[in-house]
Amino acid sequence: MVDLRQRRCWVFDMDGTLTLGIHDFEAIRAELALPVGEPILESLAKLEQIDPAEAAAKHRRLDEIELEVARKSSAQAGAGDLLEWLRSHHIPIGILTRNSKPVAYETLKACDLLDFFKSDHILSRDCCPPKPQPDGIFKLLDEWQKQPAEAVMVGDYRFDLEAGRNAGTATVYIDPTGQFPWQTQADHSVIDFHTVLGWLQAG
Repeated sequence: MVDLRQRRCWVFDMDGTLTLGIHDFEAIRAELALPVGEPILESLAKLEQIDPAEAAAKHRRLDEIELEVARKSSAQAGAGDLLEWLRSHHIPIGILTRNSKPVAYETLKACDLLDFFKSDHILSRDCCPPKPQPDGIFKLLDEWQKQPAEAVMVGDYRFDLEAGRNAGTATVYIDPTGQFPWQTQADHSVIDFHTVLGWLQAG
């Protein structure tokens, strides 16, 4: 079992991880007339190859939808406490989200979590290829001068966990429902951040 107390930097997904998951992705796909069940960014990337103008229009509408959701966001239980503990112990923390950077800022602001993160450590789809590609994790590690074996990737969806696996970090999977459909991709699976904080404080 991976000992999280030995990990010296943490990367967090945002929506559904640091925040409560409120996105209705099927409704978003329906509004954008994208294929059912296919990841939105990947669908738009395919559309860009066929009709760049239509893809650009749908990207703009996606930004509008995501901003609407961002303003309604609230923090996951224990998220602030965990981030405060990491900050107080001088452990670098970052965000890696498939959202845009403006949406990331708006979301974190709505959740009172923005002050925990340096601007350069909030990476979005505007900054690097989206998860499950590990590029964003590597970018943060380079900034922090850390190795994958020193890092943790925390998320609520398979893309987050796959990105961590692809980068060679430890992975923490948060699922408040306790169902954990992608548990095989995680080193630790938890229903809340109080559990994670308890492990760290025990050290």
